[in-house]
Amino acid sequence: MTLYLRQRHSPVQAITPNTPITVVGVNVVSTMVQKYQSPVRVYKYPFELVMAAYERRFPTCHLIPMFVASDVVSEENSEDNSINKIERRCALDVDAPRLLKRIAGVDYVYFSQKNTLNRKERTLHIESHNETFSNRVIIHETCCYSVHPENEDWTCFEQTASLDIKSFFGFESTVEKIAMKQYAGSIKKGKEIIEFYLKELEDEGIIQVPRWSPSSALMAPLPRPTTLSATPFVPITLPTSPTVPAAPTPAEVKEGACGETKPETSLVLQTDGLLEILTGTPEDKLDADYIKRYLGDLTPLQESCLIRLRKWLQETHKGKIPKDEHILRFLRARDFNIDKAREILCQSLTWRKQHQVDYLLETWTSPQVLQDFYTGGWHHHDRDGRPLYILRLGHMDTKGLVRALGEESLLRHVLSINEEGLRRCEENTKVFGRPISCWTCLVDLEGLNMRHLWRPGVKALLRIIEVVEANYPETLGRLLILRAPRVFPVLWTLVSPFIDENTRKKFLIYAGNDYQGPGGLVDYIDKEIIPDFLGGECMCEVPEGGLVPKSMYRTPEELETEDVRLWTETIYQSSSIFKGAPHEILIEIIDASSVITWDFDVCKGDVVFNIYHSKRAPQAPRKDALGQHAITSPVGNNVQLIDKSWTLGQDYSMVESPLTCKEGESVQGSHITRWPGFYILQWKFHNMPSCAATNLPRVDDVLATLQVSSHKCKVMYYTEVLGSEDFRGSMTSLESSHSGFSQLSAVTTTSNQSKCSSMISR
Repeated sequence: MTLYLRQRHSPVQAITPNTPITVVGVNVVSTMVQKYQSPVRVYKYPFELVMAAYERRFPTCHLIPMFVASDVVSEENSEDNSINKIERRCALDVDAPRLLKRIAGVDYVYFSQKNTLNRKERTLHIESHNETFSNRVIIHETCCYSVHPENEDWTCFEQTASLDIKSFFGFESTVEKIAMKQYAGSIKKGKEIIEFYLKELEDEGIIQVPRWSPSSALMAPLPRPTTLSATPFVPITLPTSPTVPAAPTPAEVKEGACGETKPETSLVLQTDGLLEILTGTPEDKLDADYIKRYLGDLTPLQESCLIRLRKWLQETHKGKIPKDEHILRFLRARDFNIDKAREILCQSLTWRKQHQVDYLLETWTSPQVLQDFYTGGWHHHDRDGRPLYILRLGHMDTKGLVRALGEESLLRHVLSINEEGLRRCEENTKVFGRPISCWTCLVDLEGLNMRHLWRPGVKALLRIIEVVEANYPETLGRLLILRAPRVFPVLWTLVSPFIDENTRKKFLIYAGNDYQGPGGLVDYIDKEIIPDFLGGECMCEVPEGGLVPKSMYRTPEELETEDVRLWTETIYQSSSIFKGAPHEILIEIIDASSVITWDFDVCKGDVVFNIYHSKRAPQAPRKDALGQHAITSPVGNNVQLIDKSWTLGQDYSMVESPLTCKEGESVQGSHITRWPGFYILQWKFHNMPSCAATNLPRVDDVLATLQVSSHKCKVMYYTEVLGSEDFRGSMTSLESSHSGFSQLSAVTTTSNQSKCSSMISR
C-alpha cells in the first residue's frame, strides 16, 4: 500500500511505512493499490484461431451484458501486413446503486485499449487504462498472448493489472475491495467466453486460420484481436463481499527467504492422458493447469498472491525458492495477506537454514528409547487421500521421555515427523492425481491421566506446538481426538491458547466410544484400515509404549549439554549490527588467488555489505559500547576491527563495491583475492536517505528517532576460504561449496550470475 504525506499548502511526498501513522502536524492519507498477476493460461489452439475467436466478441459481447460498446479510435497496419496496431474506446454499464451513480455523475465508465498484434512473431500485447475518473482512480492492465514455448499449436495468455485509488468520494476502501472481486470474477469468466467462441468457430467448420507469410499482404486481413478481459477494474460498485487481502507496495512486487531452487519446469499440462512437464519460460511462471492439478482450486486473487510472492522470493533469494506448495501453506495461514505471509515465511526459511532442518530426515536417527516408547507412527491414509498419523498419547510416558531424552531431542523427533509428512503429501499427490497438501492425525487418549500433566512435560509440549505452528502452517488437515477422558479438559485448557484458531477448527473430539457411532471414525477413515486397538481389523504397528525405565533417565546437566549440542550444530553464526557499530570479521590470506566465499541472510533491518583489504593486522577485536543509546552489544555478537584512526585508501582499501541488502534478503557470493594480507568482511547499518523532493520529514525518519530498536539490524552468516586448487570450474562462475540451500525444492541449483572478480547472488 502506498501512503502519501500531506500538509496544508505543501507538496505530496510518497512514503511507504507499514501502517498509517499520525505525527503532530503531519497527516498521513492512505491510497489503495491492488495488484493482480495471472498464471499462464494455455489454450490448446493455434494462435491465429484464438485471435479469430477474440474478434467475435466485438463490438459487444452478449456473454458480458456490462460490456455495452466499443469503438475503433485508430488503426494502422505495416506495409507487409505483419503488424497491426489498433486503439478502441470501450464503454461499460456499471452495475452500481443509483445513489452512487448520481454522486459520481456518470452512466458509463470508459476505457482505452491499445493493442499491438505481431503476426510474424505471433504475439499480441495489450494495454488498457481508464478514462473515466482518471484523476481519482488509476487503472492499468497489460496482457500478452504468445505461442507456447514447447508447442507451436498452443497459445499462452497472461495478464497483470493494478488499481490505485487516490480518492473516491469517501468510498475508497469499498471501491478497492469490490473492484478487485468483480475484476477477478471477469477474469475467471474470460477463459470460458473465449472457449465459447472457439467452439462456435469449430461448429461452423473453421478449424484453422492461415499464418502470416510475406505474401499475406495479398490476402484478406486477419481477424482483429483484442484483450481477453472485456471488463477491466470497475471502480464504482458498492460492497457485497468480504475484504480482499491487501497487496504489497510497488517496491515489494518487484518479483519474489532462504529456501530452494525451483526447477526450470513450471508448465504442467495433461495431454493424451500423459503428464508432460514442460520447460518454463525464463521467468519460470506458473501455469493455470499446473496450479489446478498440483495446488488445488484457487481463486484468481489467490493465484495472483502466490505468483507475486513467488516472484518476490525469486528476486531476493535467487536460486533458493521453496516449492509452490510450501509458499501456498504460508499464504493460507495468513488468509492470503502477502505482507504477513512473506514475514512468517522468511522467518521460517531462516530457521530451517540455521538449524539445517532441510537435512533432518537424512541426518537424524531416532534414539532407541524413542523407537521403543514413542507411541506414534504413520498408518495408511484417510478417505481424502491424506497421510494418516496415529499417536497413542494416553499410552506415552511423557515424563520418562523428557527425562531420558530432553526437550530438544523430542522436538527434533517431532520435526522429523513433520518433514516426513511433507514428503508423504507429495507422494500422495502423485498417487491420487489431485493436490494433497496436509495430513490427518488421530490421537488416542485412552490412558491419559494426571501423570501427563507433569509441568516439564507440558512445557515441552507447548514448545513443540509453538515451533510446529510457526514453521508447518496448514499441514494439519484434520485432528481426530478419540476416547477423551475426564482429565482432558484440563490439558486442553493449557494447550489450546497456543494453537492457531484455524487449526483448532480442524479438531474433532470424541469421548468414550462415541467415535464408533454415526459421524464417527468411519466417516473419515475406511473401515478396512481402522486400527485393531480401536475396534478395527487392521494391524497397527504403532508402539504400545509403556513406562520408560528410570535407569535410562539422565541428569539435568547431561540433558542441558545434549540440548546445547543439538541446536548449535550449525555452520551459521548470528550477529547484531547497530547504528555506528558495524559487525566485522577478519580473514587472513596467505596465498594470492584464494577465494573468500560468503552466504548470509538479513534477518532484520537493512545493511550495507563491504569487503576491505589491509596489509597489516587490525587491533584485537573490540566490543563497542553504544554510548549514544546506552546499549552494550552482547559478547561475541558484535565485533569491530577497523580502528577509528585508520584512513580508507591509506591504511586499508575497498576491494568490492558496497552492496545494500534489504531485510529478508539472502545473499551468496565470492571474491578472488589478488594480494595476501588481511581481508575484513563488514556488515554496516544502512541509513535510509531522506527524500530530496521535499523538506518534509519522512515518517520512517521520525520513527527512527523515537525508538532505538530501529537502529538495530541482525544477520546470520557463514564464510569459507577456498584455495584456488580446490575450486572446480572457471573463476568467473565461482560459487561457495557450502551455500546451505534449502531442500524444500525438488532440485537444488545455484545462480550463475557473476562479476569479473566476485559473484553476488540474491
